[in-house]
Amino acid sequence: MKPLLIKNKFVPRGKVIICGDKSIAHRALILSALSSGKTILKNFPIHDDSYATMSALGALGVKILRKRHNQVLVFGKGLRGLVSCRKPVFVGDSGTTLRLLLGVLAGQDFKTKVIAGKSLSLRPMARVSLPLRLMGAKISSKVKGNEEYAPITIQGGSLKGIIYRLPVSSAQVKSAILLAGLFAKGRTCVIEKTATRDHTERMLRIFGADLVTKGKSVYLNPGKDLTSPGEIYIPADISSAAFFLVLALVIPGSRITIRRIGLNPGRCGLIDVLKRMQAKIKVSYSKGNKTQCAEPVGDLSVCASKLKGRVVYPDEVPSLIDELPILMVAACFAQGITIIKGAQELKVKETDRIKSMVSNLKKMGADIKVDKLSSDESIIIKGKGRLSGANLKSFGDHRTAMSVVIAALAAAGESRIDDISCISKSFPGFLTVLNGLSRS
Repeated sequence: MKPLLIKNKFVPRGKVIICGDKSIAHRALILSALSSGKTILKNFPIHDDSYATMSALGALGVKILRKRHNQVLVFGKGLRGLVSCRKPVFVGDSGTTLRLLLGVLAGQDFKTKVIAGKSLSLRPMARVSLPLRLMGAKISSKVKGNEEYAPITIQGGSLKGIIYRLPVSSAQVKSAILLAGLFAKGRTCVIEKTATRDHTERMLRIFGADLVTKGKSVYLNPGKDLTSPGEIYIPADISSAAFFLVLALVIPGSRITIRRIGLNPGRCGLIDVLKRMQAKIKVSYSKGNKTQCAEPVGDLSVCASKLKGRVVYPDEVPSLIDELPILMVAACFAQGITIIKGAQELKVKETDRIKSMVSNLKKMGADIKVDKLSSDESIIIKGKGRLSGANLKSFGDHRTAMSVVIAALAAAGESRIDDISCISKSFPGFLTVLNGLSRS
């Protein structure tokens, strides 16, 4: 347990440097491992989730070295170079690690048992196992009702390409299918209802895969070995930047610049919604593609704003799913009503984030409720322009914890958060960055 008392407030000013993007880092590690040659990953984020992927790949025979200045060196094994592990492969509580790794293991000619941490073992996995079974993988897992959970045992090999329509908008599921498609006979096609982040598609192209995107359909033709590009720069994580962005918007007199942020169109939903709420955010894209990550990169200049309540529609949610908790905080400081529709996926994260955020924000005096009579369980927030300090809970969830820290810093009075140790899952340097702004 690591409680936090917040009573000394400040006006954030200055420049913010954020660690590398978690979503991109997972994919860079995995494709580097499956390619021929060595790959240096620069601006690599060091946290529990990235360690989970590094450890899992290490158990499968991949040599990975940590170097100075947040660099990681991966010695590629090629598509068929992974080795069987006698012991179960542990993926911690990293959902991205588990789901993407299952796609890789589906193509291997050996059996692997994958076990997860307490939190991840409660998260649904049938959405991944079903399409992988259709491709030919043999998968057994813990079954409860109509759902599947870790631990999962997978026997891969002899895969066939499929055409698969995603029933749930999920970049992780899409990625698992595409990774399995690298080992399949015949073309694999994934069709999305709503376009999700395309980090995997961009990264596959960097490594030389034969991949084409047409509208909301992604086509992968197997048969090409992956080749390392030599080095990849991982841009700063927009999901981590979101907390500082909202902090600057809701505290009068604030002005910050967040540097070298990844601005993937599938990840910019929060910026789009906040601008619609009349947030003063200036986006400056970097010229050229000098970052060797095939991702758009730029700076965000943010200053305090008088936010207005707006509606967030279901087709926008995939592009800001991780940022919805902190958006709920921003909505509390806005004038008018904010309605977030189609956020059900928040209920199957590390915790039920709808429940955790509604519970905390109500304690702080927010007028917030969930309309369970609507088909999409809309979250309705009547902004009052203020919050009050309270005793808050992280629920063991990193994004809930960071969101309530920001809410507490902007609220009147003291707040106490029961345990913030979970923040190390994705952003162990979070408080350090905050403290740097308080001294700017």
